Formats: sequence, structure tokens, C-alpha cells
Amino acid sequence: MTDFNQNIDQAKDLLNLEEKDMQKLPQMLNVLTILTYVGCALGLINNIWGYFSIGMTKKLVENGGGISDTGNAKLDNLLGGVSEMAKRQYDNRLMILIFGLLGLALCFYGAMQMRNLKKQGFLIYLAGQIIPIVSFAIFVGFSNIFGALGMVFAVLFAAVFIILYGTQRKYLVN
Repeated sequence: MTDFNQNIDQAKDLLNLEEKDMQKLPQMLNVLTILTYVGCALGLINNIWGYFSIGMTKKLVENGGGISDTGNAKLDNLLGGVSEMAKRQYDNRLMILIFGLLGLALCFYGAMQMRNLKKQGFLIYLAGQIIPIVSFAIFVGFSNIFGALGMVFAVLFAAVFIILYGTQRKYLVN
């Protein structure tokens, strides 16, 4: 029986590496990468859904969709840019999808790299956040209030994650 207990103790010693030998993933970085993975999955669904649904949205907006004439000149002027924005999204839907998927892939890969404590992951993640925003601004623009609000929300959301990841750069090596 003593031989069996000795072997168990020996196995425990082999499994317990020194703390200095193991680089531990900081909790904040762990949470951020998990949130990034979830966000990438939701973004994938959103990008694919947007690609296929923009045609219906364009038809709805072109046919009036209940917003063509509200009787309020200011509101009609405000909503006037919606059909132009839907048309631009429809015309450029493939490019928006490609750049959106590229951004998601870069964010996912960058988060994987940062999870392995690699510095280049932050730059890859940063590119993944910026590319879709810039491409959407180029292809669709934000000439009306809805495009501008969407762009502000996207930029603020990206900025929060970039700042949070930036605070974790001190743990990244190589």
C-alpha cells in the first residue's frame, strides 16, 4: 500500500509546476477574451442576417413602410435619408459582409493571441475593430441621423473594448 501512496505523491509533484513556470492568464484578460468570443459569434450571426435581410428592408423602405408621409415635415425630412441608406447598404451588401467577416476573424484571432499572452494579438484585435467601422462608413456613410447614431454606438463600443484590452497589455509578452 505504501508504494501506491508514493506513486500518487510523485504524480502530484509532476502535475504541480512552479508558479514561475506557468504564466497565469489575468482574470480581466480572461473575461475580455470570453466576451470577445461571444461578441464574435453574435457578430457572425448579425453579419449573415444583415446580408440576407437588407433586401427586404430596402423593399419595405422603398414602398413606404408606413413612414413615407407622416404629415410632419421635420420627421419626414429626418426619415428621408433612411431609404438612401438602405439602398447603399443593399448595393454594397457583399463588401459590407466581407469586411465585417474579416473584422470578426481578426478580432477572434487577436483575442486568441492575447489569451496566449502574445502582444501582436492586441494589434490584430485593433485592426479587427477598425476595419468594419471604416468600411461601413465608406460604403454606407452616416449622412442621416440613424447612420450617425449607429456609427457612434459602434465606435464607442469598440473604443471601450480597445481601452480595456489596452489596460491588459502589460501582461502580454513577445
